[in-house]
Amino acid sequence: MHFFRHFCTITKHRHKVIAACFKAGIGWQGLRHDLSKYSPVEFLPGARNYQGFRSPNEVEREKLGYSPAWLHHKGRNRHHFEYWNDYNPKEKRVMPVKMPRKYVAEMFCDRLSASKTYQGKNYTDRHPLEYFLRGKEHRFIHPETSDEIEFLLSMLAEKGEKETFAYIRKWVKEGK
Repeated sequence: MHFFRHFCTITKHRHKVIAACFKAGIGWQGLRHDLSKYSPVEFLPGARNYQGFRSPNEVEREKLGYSPAWLHHKGRNRHHFEYWNDYNPKEKRVMPVKMPRKYVAEMFCDRLSASKTYQGKNYTDRHPLEYFLRGKEHRFIHPETSDEIEFLLSMLAEKGEKETFAYIRKWVKEGK
């Protein structure tokens, strides 16, 4: 088991998210970010399936056909668009729900920090956008939420962190 490596990776990522959330004006959310990853239902499979270059949840899906750790995680962390799916009584099916801005901002911080953690010295401000665009057509996400996160990631790629975080701080306040 890769207990220590997994712990270091998720903690390094979490610390980067905390720093980014403070820059985005949502510091309290950053302090609570991904605490469920330290719970046994998420941490133990993460350590058992740790490879260092991809999500342990992918390995768990290959073994079981689904990931109990991911189902636990997405059900407790509102910065994941997968959390925001609910039954629509008019459509009579599960539909994506538009995310509140403060959670879109946290999702931005999460994606930025994940890219920095996993790309290391190869990171550029284009990486988070490129990652988002690779999976765009397969996502079950509210169209407005998708447009908002893509806009923020595009701004990061074109204008950098300083300008993007300044925009996010104002944007989140306007949305309250």
